[in-house]
Amino acid sequence: MKLVIASDHAGFPLKEEVRAYLAKSGHEVIDLGAFKCEPEDDYPDFAQRVGEAIKAGEAPRGILICGSGVGVSIAANKIPGVRAGMCHDTYSAHQGVEHDDMNVLVLGARIIGTSLAYELVDTFLKARFITSEERFTRRFNKLMAIEAKYRRGED
Repeated sequence: MKLVIASDHAGFPLKEEVRAYLAKSGHEVIDLGAFKCEPEDDYPDFAQRVGEAIKAGEAPRGILICGSGVGVSIAANKIPGVRAGMCHDTYSAHQGVEHDDMNVLVLGARIIGTSLAYELVDTFLKARFITSEERFTRRFNKLMAIEAKYRRGED
């Protein structure tokens, strides 16, 4: 699968490990930074890069990593078309895709270790949105309606 990945300085070491793991597993990984551990960088910049790449169709899914996962999750979800979910357990990593069509996996490098990160990434990438159940499609359509409403500037 083709995907985009990025992190701030706090997530940089884990991003490098996950990026290498994905490449070794046969995935095409587009690295959007950070390219070195720079303590003065800001997580919204990297979340925006991943979000814009997803929105532009450069890849169907992405991975974002920061210290806790919270900051990049908030930032990425500001971008229309991005459905980023912070997952620190395998249930959430597949359920977020299956039920909510999550397209960006968010990890907290100060929360989880490398082995769990690999499990979460594998689980996220294997999961597919369940379109055969009307309830998931109905809920997804409601999410898209909310996004469309605020994209148009309605109150």
